[in-house]
Amino acid sequence: MNTFKLMNLYYWLTTALVSGFLLLSSGTYFFHKTTIDGVKALGFPQFFIVQLAVLKIFAAIILLIPNIPMALKEWAYCGTMLFFLTALVAHISHKDSVGISVMLVILMGILSVSYVLLKKM
Repeated sequence: MNTFKLMNLYYWLTTALVSGFLLLSSGTYFFHKTTIDGVKALGFPQFFIVQLAVLKIFAAIILLIPNIPMALKEWAYCGTMLFFLTALVAHISHKDSVGISVMLVILMGILSVSYVLLKKM
C-alpha cells in the first residue's frame, strides 16, 4: 500500500473514532440520566448540556464531510480539542476516575493525529 493510501486510511480511522465518540457522547447528554447528573455535578448549568450536545453533533458532521472548507474544519478541530481539555480539567477537579482522564488524553492524541494527517494530505 502506498504512503498516501495509508495516510488516508489512518486519517479516516482516527476521524471516524473521534466523530463516533462525539456523536455517542452527545446522545448521552439527552438520554442518559447518569451523564446529565454528572455534568450537573461538575457545576455546569442545564443549558450547557444542550449546548455541548449540539456543538458535538456539528463538530462530528463537519469532521466527517470531506469537502468542507478547511477553515471550518479547523474550527471543528479546535472546538473539539477545547472540549476535551475542558472535560479533562473538570474531571480532574471533580476527582473522577483516572480512567476518564486517560480516555480524554487518548482522544486528544487521536484528534491530533487526525488533524496532522488532514494537513499532510
